[in-house]
Amino acid sequence: MERRTFIHGLLGGIGAGPMTHHAHARDRSVLIQESPIAGFQFHLGEAIWPDLQVGEAVSLIRESFNRHDRDAVAVYFGNDKLGYVPRAENRTIAQMLDRGERLEARITELVEDSDPWNRIRIGIFLT
Repeated sequence: MERRTFIHGLLGGIGAGPMTHHAHARDRSVLIQESPIAGFQFHLGEAIWPDLQVGEAVSLIRESFNRHDRDAVAVYFGNDKLGYVPRAENRTIAQMLDRGERLEARITELVEDSDPWNRIRIGIFLT
């Protein structure tokens, strides 16, 4: 490979070329973590399963009042609760939300599996 082609490929990969504002903003997102959704089987996940798609945005809603977990972060698809960021993985996300940091979450994986922990994974990004 020629040096010029190699360097052009590198620069193109880091956003040195022209792009729209939306694409540029998305490129600046940093993946913080990828997690399964806890409690999927206890909420509306099964009912809305056909509507879910990889890449679809989900909302992270802080539940500081949750009596089972003071660091609880619920995951919603529209108005439907899918479950929670797992307890073992939610403390940093809860703290970031409490500080008003801008986080986005998207579905990264959907799997037809009898184990609810394997059904859906989300990526959480700092924007």
